[in-house]
Amino acid sequence: MAAAGKLSTFRLPPLPTIREIIKLLRLKAVKQPSQNRSANLKLIDKIVRKAGNLTNAYVYEVGPGPGGITRSILNANVAELLVVEKDTRFIPGLQMLSDAAPGKLRIVHGDVLTFKVEKAFPESLKRQWEDADPPNIHIIGNLPFSVSTPLIIKWLESVSCRDGPFAYGRTQLTLTFQKEVAERLTANTGGKQRSRLSVMAQYLCSVQHVFTIPGRAFVPKPEVDVGVVHFTPLIQPKIEQPFKLVEKVVQNAFQFRRKYCHRGLGMLFPEAQRVGSTGRLLQWADVDPTLRPSQLSISHFKSLCDVYRRMCDEDPNLFAYNFRDELKQRKRNTQETDEEESHRV
Repeated sequence: MAAAGKLSTFRLPPLPTIREIIKLLRLKAVKQPSQNRSANLKLIDKIVRKAGNLTNAYVYEVGPGPGGITRSILNANVAELLVVEKDTRFIPGLQMLSDAAPGKLRIVHGDVLTFKVEKAFPESLKRQWEDADPPNIHIIGNLPFSVSTPLIIKWLESVSCRDGPFAYGRTQLTLTFQKEVAERLTANTGGKQRSRLSVMAQYLCSVQHVFTIPGRAFVPKPEVDVGVVHFTPLIQPKIEQPFKLVEKVVQNAFQFRRKYCHRGLGMLFPEAQRVGSTGRLLQWADVDPTLRPSQLSISHFKSLCDVYRRMCDEDPNLFAYNFRDELKQRKRNTQETDEEESHRV
């Protein structure tokens, strides 16, 4: 009982502030990866609270930087916090936190895009995907803007395959993005920000834009505000097709976002059969060809993906088709023809 009481009242000892750490270690945010760090403790605590109850939880923090969010997570009575940081300049400051919280903080110098988190936590934490309660594992991060979109796409594919962080079950995520990206992730059908990201996130997860942080709260001040987004993987995905197939259909649909949807969806098919195949796809999926891509609901995309899958099953070469490859080949052929004509002259 004494141990439990001690755990429930754990607080970090007095430490230098984040601003002092940055000054002490002569840290300067690199503009290229958009390393914007908040020094506002109330905002940092709010980000962590939006992740839910972290008491006795195992937390994976991505991009901890000088450790602002790290401190707040440790003060939330977690069982263990794993941080993965690529920038060596931040490691000494994180080590200071590790010394102040013995046995609580595990530091990995590595890249979140390649780190194998599926082996990072105890097997006993695993839950069945169908369980009502997700595993007591949380991912939290104030991501550099340059990696936030590729990383969430990578994790969404992992949700689909139930691997990576989701080998433990429906692991929840609370992450920061540029406000515009946060709005895309959560945009409703027909909304101005509706995009490929909206569909890819929402067919696999419940996605909430929980609050916005003004850019002035960060050091250095970014040119945009920051959105905090919470993801909970769905027990049943809204589209039950392979991730790469869904991604291909959605990407092509939004290829020409201001034109009718048949324009982009047509790029799923080789030019010689484009008109007929696009017509069949839309007819069999019962989708109005004059809808704009942003007007297509998840239900529309489910029908499109299901029909496209049938068409790929009938033509094994179809899924491998990429209209960009066709354009490149056409360009090469034109160049070769021009060269032959010049030699003749």
